[in-house]
Amino acid sequence: MTKIKLNVIKPSVNNMTVRVFLRAAKLDFSEHDVYGQTRTAEYLARCPSHLTPMIETPDLPRGALWESCAIMQYLCNKHGLDDFYPKDPERRAMIDSAMFYLIGTFYPHLARATYPFLNFPQYPGEVGYSDADHDAKEQARKAAADALAEQLEVFHKFYVGDKHFIGGDKPSIADIRLAATLEFLEVIDYPLPAWATTYLAAIEQALGTAYSEPAADVRGYIDYVKAQRQEELTGTA
Repeated sequence: MTKIKLNVIKPSVNNMTVRVFLRAAKLDFSEHDVYGQTRTAEYLARCPSHLTPMIETPDLPRGALWESCAIMQYLCNKHGLDDFYPKDPERRAMIDSAMFYLIGTFYPHLARATYPFLNFPQYPGEVGYSDADHDAKEQARKAAADALAEQLEVFHKFYVGDKHFIGGDKPSIADIRLAATLEFLEVIDYPLPAWATTYLAAIEQALGTAYSEPAADVRGYIDYVKAQRQEELTGTA
């Protein structure tokens, strides 16, 4: 089996997703922290999108692949990891739908709600990227945060339903993607509904250190950001 090279930026939940998955799937990989390197000529030659997570393996047509869900889907298909990504068309359709809903609907709102506090760059065209004043940016950020409740309930009622996880009795790649994403909400002290708190704890219990070790990097960064913000508010250093 070809060893996979995984390029990451550790505080990112997008990166955490694949970091958790590779550990949980027990695949052979090496991990490389590329913070500050993604715009270098060397990295761009391999990954013109300058994105992470990004895996490298000679098995791929261009030797590289980015986008967390695409990486997990590819590796499940290649290695027959049916527990994470079942072959049954109907079960797989639900997992795909949950991931697409997260990427296309939920995550854009979560990013607008959390990125200003995480000191992550905003997307061009967003209010947070513009010359709008602080109040206008905060109003837009709060509107995005307010939209999350309805979308979380979609995951609760439709995708998880009366099961333990989106994948059923075991976490699927959609569960790994959702759980990692929810980690960012701590930076805005978002009051997770009870089901989501229970769900996150169940994911971490099911995956063990495969989840908790990458999660520690995200949580550590969030703690750092919150401490910095508290110092700014109180005027202490």
